[in-house]
Amino acid sequence: MYINKVFLYGNLTRQPELRVSPSGSKVCSFSIATNRRYRDQVGNWNEASEYHSLVAFGRSAELIAQYLTTGSSAFIEGRLQTRSWEGPDGKKNFRTEVVVEQVQFGPRRPGDAPSVGYRKDDGTHADAGGATNTVPAHEELETIEYPTEDINPDDIPF
Repeated sequence: MYINKVFLYGNLTRQPELRVSPSGSKVCSFSIATNRRYRDQVGNWNEASEYHSLVAFGRSAELIAQYLTTGSSAFIEGRLQTRSWEGPDGKKNFRTEVVVEQVQFGPRRPGDAPSVGYRKDDGTHADAGGATNTVPAHEELETIEYPTEDINPDDIPF
């Protein structure tokens, strides 16, 4: 058995681009920057950034385009996929990108749109703007409903 699984947590480096494919499905392209801190051989701290190209399909594509902007943080679960095509000059081009399977929106920054909720097919409620939201790419969502009040921590049974 082989595994092709990617987990990324980072900030969007550009505005998500939502398109419609010829078959009518929604496609969203965006990129995320991640970084790591490490010590070099001398003991000095260094920081290195990596930039990742991502693509999402269906309802996840719509939600990403609607709620994430440049600088927003997100936790992405997906898989690697490499595409190839022949350019107008006859040269073969390759692009490796992460196909999004799940996305969790990170904490909202000041000035972002207010938290918006949605109701899933099983009737449970999820918060589309909070840090704990999980949106599976294959799950169809119904209508978006705006919450009337914030969650009170005293109401949580644990």
